[in-house]
This record gives sequence, structure tokens and C-alpha cells, in this order.
Amino acid sequence: MSLYNRFTAHLDAVLDALEADGTLPAGLNRKPVTVEPPRDPGHGDLATNAAMVLAKPAGSNPRALAEKIVAGLERLDEVESASIAGPGFINLKLTDATWRAELAAIHAEAEEYGRSSTGEGVTVNVEYVSANPTGPMHMGHCRGAVVGDALATLLEHVGHKVIREYYINDAGGQVDVLARSAHVRYREALGEAVGEIPEGLYPGDYLVPVGQALAAEYGDKYVGAPESEWLVPFRTRAVAAMMEMIRSDLALLGIHHDIFSSEAELQAAGKPEAAEKWLRAHDLVYDGVLEAPKGETPEDWEPVELPLFRSTKFGDDQDRPIRKSNGSWTYFGADMAYHFQKAQTADQLIDIWGADHGGTVKRIQAAVAALTEGKARFDVKLIQMVRLLRDGEPVKMSKRAGNFVTLADVVREVGKDVVRFTMLTRKADAQMDFDFAKVVEASKDNPVFYVQYAHARISSLGRRAEEAGIDLPAPDLSRLGTEELGLVKLAAQFPRVVEGAASAREPHRIAFYLNDLASAFHSWWNLGNDNPRARVILTDDPATTSARLFLSRGIGQIIRNGLALMGVAALNEMQ
Repeated sequence: MSLYNRFTAHLDAVLDALEADGTLPAGLNRKPVTVEPPRDPGHGDLATNAAMVLAKPAGSNPRALAEKIVAGLERLDEVESASIAGPGFINLKLTDATWRAELAAIHAEAEEYGRSSTGEGVTVNVEYVSANPTGPMHMGHCRGAVVGDALATLLEHVGHKVIREYYINDAGGQVDVLARSAHVRYREALGEAVGEIPEGLYPGDYLVPVGQALAAEYGDKYVGAPESEWLVPFRTRAVAAMMEMIRSDLALLGIHHDIFSSEAELQAAGKPEAAEKWLRAHDLVYDGVLEAPKGETPEDWEPVELPLFRSTKFGDDQDRPIRKSNGSWTYFGADMAYHFQKAQTADQLIDIWGADHGGTVKRIQAAVAALTEGKARFDVKLIQMVRLLRDGEPVKMSKRAGNFVTLADVVREVGKDVVRFTMLTRKADAQMDFDFAKVVEASKDNPVFYVQYAHARISSLGRRAEEAGIDLPAPDLSRLGTEELGLVKLAAQFPRVVEGAASAREPHRIAFYLNDLASAFHSWWNLGNDNPRARVILTDDPATTSARLFLSRGIGQIIRNGLALMGVAALNEMQ
């Protein structure tokens, strides 16, 4: 149990006692009660709003209630003092021994420090990437891929069972275009001079080997054949080849999915019909006519009766058609059935989407609320675009890809860890610049370098102590002073940050925290530049050296644990 959870339990015990003696009525909602670091460290180590949020429903004065809570908390051995601020906030100062014990706990728990069981018993399906299977991964997909993968790892870390899923959009018109593009490369592989790739088809060179494979399989059988004869087999083989390429590209980022669900297979299995049947049985689909488009009505618009989902019942601004006038499924109709399928094996669903899909969020949220009868938590995380720069200038497109920069090219240039860390240095819904020069810069302004450099510095300390021939005793943590314990206090926030990031579905919080921890460590390290007695390694004082090395290694452990959540390796040396 983390220090913050432990004190939440202590506070609960005090509140239970106040309920037992009649000071508080039984059954009060304690969810709004928090235990967290105070905004101003000068106020103490921990703060709670318990008296503020419970006083009104208890019919009590906040300050009077705070005094009774403080009386209970002051009895704890770990509490040095407790005070009341303003109308009823409670601040706690913990003993130095408590913080030394927490540092020892970091070492004892090692890579397990920061894990929790808050998500135990709840299965979460995280669907991310789901790029159309029409070409290699590009940097437009990269950010969502990293955010989704880091979020999945984060949720596992707090006890959730996680299903990592990729939805293959292989039933739309784009895969027919892919098949036609592959047919051009197939003819080219057989010696035909195809010239410029016709407009509307995919021009990238990545389809050349697909065409060659088709030529080897079929010979010239389909050179002059009508499209109806070759479209399906060409589509099947081209999609398979693209998915193999996509899996390979994702593997460069260390990303592997548990499930690849096919839209074509979903429709062939009758899943959209099953979803429609369920919705009709619950009076959530009806046959009706959509209102005319607002503003000037197009000349070719005519009212057509369509099956409409009652999405307005769940907060959408209009009911949505699930089929087109020709009877085929709308994108929404197919997506609705897909989410119905996912909800069969998961308690919660998370979709990672590009920001350009923001307009469809309400309707799919309405569909999930209907199909799960409101039982499944469903979050959609919108990912803003990444602008690629080189020394401030936009990066030229890739000829091989056709019209974009491939993910593989970027990873091979700067490395997996740099890409993954950088993608998590801003909130997912904020736009991002990825400058090839900046992300590898050895500067404190580059968080990738700054955090890795802190870990490398820590790794160097043990080697330096050994080289200096210092015989290190078992650490006497009483040698750690105020500055050192300040680092422990920040390190002890890690489990709380992890739980908060998982609950909010925001993996970028880990990167932010690691940057703060690295900054605090570097500041502590730099004290030795002005004061030699503040250095970690003191050749004439092995006891202090041992304690400071123990602290440093604890900080290193937290950095490693945080980087592991991000899918980033911790470096022991900087090149």
C-alpha cells in the first residue's frame, strides 16, 4: 500500500470512529475526500479536505469537525504535527522516520513500487491505431499508437485486465481502391509500362512487392480480366500484405496487439443485424425520415425512410441512420455493431481516435450507452496531429510512401525511445511539433534527454564509488538531510500519480512527473558544484556517501518504473 493510500486508510479509520461516537452520521459519501500534497510545501507533507466536504452533509461547522479529525490523526506515530488552515483544511507534517521508511520501501518493492490493485476485477478494451490497411504506418498514426499502448500498460499496472485491440477497416471503398492500385503494380510486375499511377489510386512504391507477389501467384491470368473477377482476391491479398507491414511498423515501436478484428468478418458474421435486432427489441431503432439538411437544401435531396437509432435519447443532437437507402450499413451502423461486440468481453471500452473524428463521438457514445444499458464506461481519447519539422522547417514527404512520412523512417532515425517519450510529453488533445533536431538535443529543454540523463547520472555513481575504493557500510538513513528527504517526498508521489493517470486515462502525466523528478534530482546534484560537502560521493565520509547512494538508487528505481510504463528503456550511459 502506498503512503497516500495508507493515510487515506488512516483517515477513514478516524472518520469511522467519529461515526461510531455520533459526531458524524453514518453513510456519508466519502468519495470527494482527498489526501494529497498541499499546493504549498511549506504547509506540510499531506493535506486533506475531509472536514470541508463532510461538514455540510453532517450539519457541522467545518473547523469544529477539522479539530476532531486532527485529534485522531495526531495520535499516529507517523504524524509529527497536524494543523488546520483557513475554514477547515487539514495539513499534516510527517516524521522524518516515515520518509526514510518510504525510501526503504522503494528499494524493497523495486519494480513493483507504484503498482496497485484499484482496477482489479475490471476488464478494459483499449482499441488504438486501427489505421486503414492501405499502406505503411505514418506519423499521423504514431501518436495515437503510443498513447494507446502506454495507456494499456498503465491500466495493467493498476490491476485491470487489458485487451489491446486493432480494428481493421477492410469493408469500405478504400480497400477496393487498394485492390485496384495493387492490380496496376501487378501489371507492372509482368512487364507492362504503367506510367504514372492514375489519380485516385495509391501511388506509393510500397505496393510494388505486392504486385510482384500477385504476378508470381497468378501469372497473367488477370491482366485483361474484368474487375469483377480479380477484385476480391486482390483485395484479400493486398490487405493481408498491408497488415503484415503495419504489424512490422508497430513492432518498431514495441507495440503488439492482442486482437485484430476485421470489419469485413464482422459484417459477414451478421453482427450489425444482431445489434439492430437488439436495439429494435428495446425500441431504440425505428424507421423514419431524417430532417432536411439545415441551410440550403441540395437539389438532389429527397426524404427517404431509413432505420434510425434513437441517439437523441442518449445526448446526441439528432437520431442517426444505421443503414443507407440501398440497404448497406452506414459507417455508424457498422461501428455500433463493432462496439457491441467489444462490450461482450470487456467492462470498459476506450477508443483512441484522431481529432478529425471528433464529430462522431456523441453518436458512438450514445450507441454504447444503449447497447450496454449504461453499464460500460466508455471513453474516447482524441489525438491531435503531429507536425514534423527539421530545424524548424516542415519535413518533406516520402517518395516511397507516396505522400507522407513513414513511422519506420522516423523510428530508424531517432530511435524508438525518443519517439515514444516525445509522443507523451503533451496532453493528447494538444497539437504537437516533432522537430528531429530538438528531440535528440542534449539539453534540459528536451525532456527525453533530461530524464534519461538523470538515470545515467545515478547509474554512474556506483561505478565512481567503486573506482574511488570507498567501502560502503549499510546505509544509515539518518544521514539524509532536508534536501534529500525532499527528494523522497517527491518520489513517494509516484504511486499516486500512476493511479491518477490511470483513472483519468492520461498517460502523459507519467512523463510530466518524471520530468519534475529528474529536475529535482539534477538540482540536488548541482548543489555539489558550489558546496563540495553536498556531493553524493564523499571519499572521507563513507556513511553519508552510502545514504546518498541509497537515495539516488531509489530515485533511479522510480525513473525506471515510470519509463517502463511509457515503454521506454532507462539508459545507464549517455552517448
